[in-house]
Amino acid sequence: IFEAKWATVLFTFLLYVFGGFGITAGAHRLWSHKSYKATTPMRIFLMLLNNIALQNDVIEWARDHRCHHKWTDTDADPHNTTRGFFFAHMGWLLVRKHPQVKEQGAKLDMSDLLNDPVLVFQRKHYFPLVILSCFVLPTIIPVYFWGETAFIAFYTAATFRYCFTLHATWCINSAAHYFGWKPYDHSVSPVENVFTTIAAVGEGGHNFHHTFPQDYRTSEYSLKYNWTRVLIDTAAALGLVY
Repeated sequence: IFEAKWATVLFTFLLYVFGGFGITAGAHRLWSHKSYKATTPMRIFLMLLNNIALQNDVIEWARDHRCHHKWTDTDADPHNTTRGFFFAHMGWLLVRKHPQVKEQGAKLDMSDLLNDPVLVFQRKHYFPLVILSCFVLPTIIPVYFWGETAFIAFYTAATFRYCFTLHATWCINSAAHYFGWKPYDHSVSPVENVFTTIAAVGEGGHNFHHTFPQDYRTSEYSLKYNWTRVLIDTAAALGLVY
């Protein structure tokens, strides 16, 4: 990253933020929790941003997340924190799902997402969409528009940015269950963690979020920390969400 052009560094940062929005505003707050509604153009926009993040299609992501909220810290929770920090962070993706995740997850009503044509399109064409959005375009754009080398573009805007986004998201499953405070509900493991709020563009108010999962803000942090809320509020002002 120290050999990249400043335009490439800025582009890498913007991809991280907008790819993050595809998870936070899209897969999480809109589709997993239905905490607000969005017009078709906005849903298409968020679906396209979600492809940049490459964290499974929205239907799969939302199914795991609904399991996480309904059966937090049990065997039916995909990233059950009682199995340790590493498991909650990324180990859950390195082993087969616990049978309870499959058994209980099959009981969830996912019809709202399965009937969304935007998500059906994403699931049907997921592989080419994510290869194009996560790796090909982030490499081609710096090369074509400001003469970056393909090697540096690929390793910064594509690979490094993708890796950083993954860990920022995973920190919500791990660090935001271990390191912080509990001003809303002492009986649950999620905590308030400012570091994860910054890294995951507004998602680190996790004790608030598990106490009030229907709130589109996911925390009471100010707008300077909760960039996802800024996006949603801006879209609301433009009539794209409500």
